[in-house]
Amino acid sequence: MTDVAEERLRDALTSDLDAGFAKVVRVHSGVMYAVARGVAALPADAEDLVSEAFLRAYRALCGYRPDRIAVLDLRPWLLTILRNTARNAARDAGRRPAGPPRHEPTEHDLAEGVAAPDPVCRAEQQETRHGLGVLLAELPEVQRTAVVLRHAFDMPITEIAQVMNVKEGTAKSHISRGLQRLRVLTAAQQAVASGRRGR
Repeated sequence: MTDVAEERLRDALTSDLDAGFAKVVRVHSGVMYAVARGVAALPADAEDLVSEAFLRAYRALCGYRPDRIAVLDLRPWLLTILRNTARNAARDAGRRPAGPPRHEPTEHDLAEGVAAPDPVCRAEQQETRHGLGVLLAELPEVQRTAVVLRHAFDMPITEIAQVMNVKEGTAKSHISRGLQRLRVLTAAQQAVASGRRGR
């Protein structure tokens, strides 16, 4: 996002918080949801995380003075709130018993009337997404977040460091270690798969 576009969003927030925040949500909801999908088990969980993060952001902005809003770096600030919200949700989920399994909507559920890819292609896409999600879930949270921000969104290291509240070198290290761990996990997964095929 350009500096001019960010400045316009900040101006909109300071002139009319409600209308300005609606614009912020429109502009940043895509990246927020995509990052949430990188850390959530199901799309519905990601939607809940994003909603909660935006609610927390709005409440925070209600207490900010215009001069503070005028210098706010919106995307990293929102993603930091999302990350903290996800951590809190994971901590809280660990404290309560698991509920019944939830239905994950299919593409057909989400977009009726739109031609879906053929069943084989769709199964392969779902398997790939699921496989990547399983591998990402194996990473420590800091590595998973850093890898998703860098490689799913091509976010600059400076912003990643901001979101994670670490130095740039530490952010690079989390990305590097996360990718290295993903390579090891991928190789192990492929070895298991080829062992099964060899039987």
